[in-house]
Amino acid sequence: MTNPVVEDIPYRTIEGTELKARLYRPHPEGPAPFVIDAHGGAWGRGSRLSNEVIHQDFAKNGIGVFALDFRLSGETQFPAPVIDINYGVRWFKANASALGVAPSIIGAMGASSGGNQMGLVALTPDDARYMAPDPSLADVDASIAFFIACWSILDPLARYQMAQKVGNERLIAATKAYFPTDEDMETGNPFMVLDRGEATHMPPMIIIQGTEDANVEHTRADIFAERYRAAGGSIDLHKYEGQPHMFILTEPDTEASKDAIEKLRHFVLAQA
Repeated sequence: MTNPVVEDIPYRTIEGTELKARLYRPHPEGPAPFVIDAHGGAWGRGSRLSNEVIHQDFAKNGIGVFALDFRLSGETQFPAPVIDINYGVRWFKANASALGVAPSIIGAMGASSGGNQMGLVALTPDDARYMAPDPSLADVDASIAFFIACWSILDPLARYQMAQKVGNERLIAATKAYFPTDEDMETGNPFMVLDRGEATHMPPMIIIQGTEDANVEHTRADIFAERYRAAGGSIDLHKYEGQPHMFILTEPDTEASKDAIEKLRHFVLAQA
């Protein structure tokens, strides 16, 4: 199978920092669905290469990817990285043609903490708190046609409380480094956005979640899916017995990982 053509592209410069995205051109070339990705890393680590296993599979099977770098908690705090991601979505929508790609549909993906951040963009793409003013993007919104959430922190307050309960100092520190206050954990919280009736968009969703995830309580995915459907949204939830956090990335050749990637691929192609 032909390896995808990739290119690293600067999409934003903010406070002297150049933010890049990795563009995976789909094979075969031509109109194709595209996924804009926000990586995980407890808000403070990771890069546009973190989910490369999934990106490569997508591109080899006719799905383009625009994988974002954005500012991390060591550089800034909430909501600045969400502003970067919202900007990245709008920038790609405005510049896809100039990049020589032809998206038939544009969706998004977020993994772990990136699912928290991209989830806010998915549900509230026009929230002024997350939109950096830019005259060149004035007529472009950040709405997406579908949303993929992999082992995502859709309720960071619940995850923080879980970490406190079990004494996971690493997760506690990572959360406090990103969210300045407990109130911010409620504001930047897709689960609570949904519960408060603040979601202005509800794109079709798919959740991939392992049941042995020490970073995210897997039952939160069930509750989120139930609430999403109750609010009128369409969502597919796939749980994988015995699988840990990031299982597709750490063990891509297992049957569970292969099945999960196939489900993601089929979900995207079904939206196009």
